[in-house]
Amino acid sequence: MITRTVDDLTQRLSELHEKTRETPLFNPVFQLSLDLSRQLESGDLSLDDIESMIAELECQSLKSRASRLRRNLAPVSPDANDAVLSEMCELSDFDAFRARWENPSLHAVFTAHPTFLLTPDQSDAVATSASSEGEIGDAACAAHTERPEITLIYEHGRAMRAIANAQDARDRMVANALKQAQKQWPGKWYAAEPLPFRFASWVGYDMDGRTDIKWFDSIGFRLAEKAQRLSRYVASLEQIDADHRLLETLRNAADYSAERAEDFRQDLSEPAALSQAANTLTADHPSKLLSLTSIIDLLEAEAVGAEPARAIQLKTLAAAMRADGLGMGWIHFRVNSSQLHNAIRRRIDPDNTLDLSSKGAMATLRDLLKKVEPLRSNFAALAIESSTAIRQFLAMAQVIHHIDGDAPIRMLIAECEQPSTILAALYFSRLFGIEDKVDVSPLFETESALEHGGRFLDALLAEETYQEYARKRGRVAIQTGFSDAGRFVGQIPASLAIERLQGRMADAMRDNGLTDVAALIFNTHGESMGRGAHPGGFADRLAWPLSPWTRRRFVRAGIRLEPEVSFQGGDGYLHFATAELALATLTRIAALNPSATDPDAPTDPFYRRTDLSLDFYRAVRKHQRDHLESQTYSRALTAFGLGLLNSTGSRVSRRQSDLSADRDMNLRQIRAIPHNAVLQQLGYPVNVISGVGSAADGNYEDVAQLLQESERGRQLIRLVRASNALASIKTVAAFGELFNSAYWASRPYRGTEKHLSDACEALAEYLTKDDRTGTFRRLASRLRVDALKLHRLLDMIPDEAPLENRENVRRSIGALQALRLTLLQHMFIKAVSIPAFSRANDISRDDVLEMVFTLRVDDALAQLRRAYPTSFPGLEDFTVDEPSDYPDGDGEGYTVIQRDYIDPLERAYGLSLRIGTAIANEFGAHG
Repeated sequence: MITRTVDDLTQRLSELHEKTRETPLFNPVFQLSLDLSRQLESGDLSLDDIESMIAELECQSLKSRASRLRRNLAPVSPDANDAVLSEMCELSDFDAFRARWENPSLHAVFTAHPTFLLTPDQSDAVATSASSEGEIGDAACAAHTERPEITLIYEHGRAMRAIANAQDARDRMVANALKQAQKQWPGKWYAAEPLPFRFASWVGYDMDGRTDIKWFDSIGFRLAEKAQRLSRYVASLEQIDADHRLLETLRNAADYSAERAEDFRQDLSEPAALSQAANTLTADHPSKLLSLTSIIDLLEAEAVGAEPARAIQLKTLAAAMRADGLGMGWIHFRVNSSQLHNAIRRRIDPDNTLDLSSKGAMATLRDLLKKVEPLRSNFAALAIESSTAIRQFLAMAQVIHHIDGDAPIRMLIAECEQPSTILAALYFSRLFGIEDKVDVSPLFETESALEHGGRFLDALLAEETYQEYARKRGRVAIQTGFSDAGRFVGQIPASLAIERLQGRMADAMRDNGLTDVAALIFNTHGESMGRGAHPGGFADRLAWPLSPWTRRRFVRAGIRLEPEVSFQGGDGYLHFATAELALATLTRIAALNPSATDPDAPTDPFYRRTDLSLDFYRAVRKHQRDHLESQTYSRALTAFGLGLLNSTGSRVSRRQSDLSADRDMNLRQIRAIPHNAVLQQLGYPVNVISGVGSAADGNYEDVAQLLQESERGRQLIRLVRASNALASIKTVAAFGELFNSAYWASRPYRGTEKHLSDACEALAEYLTKDDRTGTFRRLASRLRVDALKLHRLLDMIPDEAPLENRENVRRSIGALQALRLTLLQHMFIKAVSIPAFSRANDISRDDVLEMVFTLRVDDALAQLRRAYPTSFPGLEDFTVDEPSDYPDGDGEGYTVIQRDYIDPLERAYGLSLRIGTAIANEFGAHG
């Protein structure tokens, strides 16, 4: 039977699955790919037919993505969410209302993590479909279009679009809350200053691991954000009063900021260009607005004497200004700790002999901080500074002095494991006179940082200088990272380790008398299960990175909590892609109120039975570490390089390397998002699932009982079940069979595919020395043993949230995987069938084959087109007088080779990337 429809595919896959009862080693996914490959290579099936099936499965995946998004945010109707908000405002007294609404429930940070998987049309189609209460149909299936180039400017534009929708949703919520307050407390409500959410972004300001962002790019982005926000304030005020007296001030400030943003969009590498732009920005000007304080005061004063409807509008605008300042939100700069170390050594250790973690270094830094006197700085000083870290502080100083004097700036420090790093950051903040506007925040995400983070916080918070600084800023700020932590120790151990660190922070603040300042905890998790986004709805999403146990530690210590989360890249921005989704997202967060908890709630058994839970944590962590340190795991994950993935961000996903380095690629060369994305594409999220079953081995009943009785334990199991429902060890094994020399040698053995004999023989011979088949088989065996134990454990725990249409979803993913394996076989056959090179013969045939096998297809295509050009100079291109009879043939063009080999190779790879997008959609996020 010729397979030309998705129904045919899934039906055949179901039939093949039945055969696993006869022989456990039978692989239905690979067998289906072989069936399809035979049809494709015989001409019974075409790439057009395969593309049609992919398009249908792609459509299903987009509808699945839209359904998942709506399910997590429901209800999405604005009227329904207005009603939820109105109920939340029914409080006992006005003081309770103010306490509830004047402190942010959450800080939301819009980052540029590389998750821009969907095209703009696909994102819009998914978001629009998820924004209605009706059935999600084919309208979610945007036609496939060329992917845009993902540049920093593209990422910034998408971030600002999402923030704008978030701002509008917050305005609606604030207006609703004020309306309810006016009804309940008509004589008091004017005193309310709602601030339910703050928004921030680091898009354009994150320098960690990037050399493509120039300092003047960051200044330009900040000025553009200022101009955009001022224009939005103008639009809001025009709706209140088209002739309002403040409009001229705001319009002039918006125009001025836009002009200055244009100045800093230019290349300012040359001193003359920079001098002109800098002098214009720093000069006094009547439209240079650096603070909104006076405007906010005027709006609030006007509201007091206005009729209620107008007063609510005025106070809503004032609330927006109070929240965002002169930008689309607050901004986060980011550097690596090593960059700060290099900078501070210039001041205290020019000979590089001092251990910065030593007591001597801490004493030196304490002394330095006591003696430091602020220095003036300007754009010229910024331009000539060679140190990345110092350049960041100088840039922040210019932003505060010349763009927005009100809004504080976060300085995030990656890989921060020593208190001296924080003191170094405080020194530079004080040196450039911005200490009162900068929140220095260490990032904990490496295994070492999580393990020693408690002692780090104990030492840092005991420092008198730091305590003075924290009181000046009104908060202690930290950042926890779920992506790298989840990659290196597994998502479940990472989350539990982060939870423990957060608890240690509460203890350290209490023990050092810092209960009079807030604890700002920025949990940077992504949208996927492997990077800390729980799929069980917003209650689980918010509780996974900041558990009720953690919150109670702060509440009981009398410490105000400021939770902060990230919405990362294109996947994260989907929550704010429409007005309806933005309102639904913020309403779910406000209703759950992650900044508060019940301090008297009984202790979860997970934290009481540490004899079980701690052993469970350690066992899962050890299992994950064993994978990470295993050559088998590393080789399997890097078998195709990153060739299974689309480009999804402007930041490079891995360091460049040659072919030999590809074969020995280390997992640490791959960043967290592509690492997790490869696991999705191979069919098994190892860093979520693996180890849970083995951790219960020998003690299933007790572990199952603990996990069932504990809310934290049930949450953990919901995550594992959701991931496991999409996982397939058979698929992992199927990828290895692509490199099985015996498979290729046997395929034409009985004369059924004589036309492929030469290609299969060439592949069989080439792959005799390849190690990937054995690698995938070993990995599949290890995963299977652990999975047997996991299923035994799960059988003892009721399934609280079974996946809708589980088998249909699994069949769709299996069909997609089989189609991709078919395409990869087609690519392998085409690659070895290309005739021997006759032009540009410096290219190695084996090099090109290895490029195809590791899916460096663009490189392979470039080399093949160089070897087989289809256009080159002819006699007619010259105006020479002497005649020539040579060349006497048709020339040396290779149009036939291009048509029959190179073009199909390129098309097959493009289709395989579309399959990758569809699989990620079924998982709910990229990476």
